[in-house]
Amino acid sequence: MSDRTQSVVEQTESTAGKKRIRIAVALVYFSMGLCFSSWASRIPDIKTLLHLNDVVFGSILFAVPAGQFLMMTFSGKLVTHFGSRKILLFAFPVYTICLNNISLAREGWQLAIALFLFGLAGNLCNISINTQGISAERLYNRPIMASFHGGWSLAGFTGALTGLLMINLKIAPTWHFIIVTLIVWTIVWINKPFLIKGKSGINRNEPKRRFFSKPDTVLLQLGIIGFCSMASEGAMFDWSGVYFKDVVNAPPSLVILGYTSFMIMMASGRFAADYIISKIGRKRLLQIGGITISTGLFTSVLFPYLIPCTIAFMLVGLGVSSIVPTVYSAAGKHTKVPAGIALATVASVSFLGFLMGPPLIGYISGIAGLRYSFAVIGVFGLGITLLVSRIKALQDSQPTEPEQEMEQPLLFPN
Repeated sequence: MSDRTQSVVEQTESTAGKKRIRIAVALVYFSMGLCFSSWASRIPDIKTLLHLNDVVFGSILFAVPAGQFLMMTFSGKLVTHFGSRKILLFAFPVYTICLNNISLAREGWQLAIALFLFGLAGNLCNISINTQGISAERLYNRPIMASFHGGWSLAGFTGALTGLLMINLKIAPTWHFIIVTLIVWTIVWINKPFLIKGKSGINRNEPKRRFFSKPDTVLLQLGIIGFCSMASEGAMFDWSGVYFKDVVNAPPSLVILGYTSFMIMMASGRFAADYIISKIGRKRLLQIGGITISTGLFTSVLFPYLIPCTIAFMLVGLGVSSIVPTVYSAAGKHTKVPAGIALATVASVSFLGFLMGPPLIGYISGIAGLRYSFAVIGVFGLGITLLVSRIKALQDSQPTEPEQEMEQPLLFPN
């Protein structure tokens, strides 16, 4: 075989290998999103089954960020030391087991414990899968992170439709979650060989860090933007069904319409975000996203009717679609901190918004009503627009050099 022919073959194999890796990482994102959306789709049923009011239910939902907060100190270090693939393959089965535990709760305190464990496992999955996403993005040397999160959102839409089907078929959450678990295990097992293998992120020349150290300022700023976005996203996941049921007074068959419309637009926006970033830049896209979030939430408060609220929740989905993938991508390119720890910092602060937003809605709802709690969350969108203009890290930049990466991906894993 000539040198030229050999070069063409190697290039073709490399392209095919990168594509298969991208598919594998995207499917694992999808699997994680399917687990979470399956829980979200049955929230109204579980809330009703346990006879919980808004305030008590909001307090119980706080168990998830408690688990998230406890694990966030360890997850980045574990991913950095052992590699994201090993941690992911351990955390994913645990995450699905925790999902099934939720359906077994028959008292409020049992639900709180199940959600706490769900938060622990979810944080570990979140950091490991986003580290995989950053490594895959480096293989392509162009933005593809939003498309991975689009897979997560597509899973949310799939989970919503599956939940609607299960509800109409009167299938209990227990059997619903078992079916989802079997699907997820199959997807992960098939794609396991193609997940990125890499070295640990330990740099021998890097000074040792204290176990509890002051977070990097840039990462903290990125995390706050993610916090504001994911507080809005969490409101949609946990309360959109309740909002359509109690405020919009939608018929039972359409209670899930708000959540579904939100997920459709969030998934669509994420699949388009990488292209839009190349045209208008990260900063402008995030500023527009913040305004769109606020517009949608304020519209749902001012016009609590079926069609206006459906459109409003679509706007919220479009607004949040690009924010988290963009700040995660920026964190992964940060040169001062290993990617696993950088992602853990930004993702943990962001996810606190995702998980603290719903309890906040419950508390405000108990005082002033559910409509006004959505208005408070709407302010976060304006906060995003103001914060983005102050952060230089969101300027378009080139990817980090290979020697700065936390993981060196292998194109053809065994």
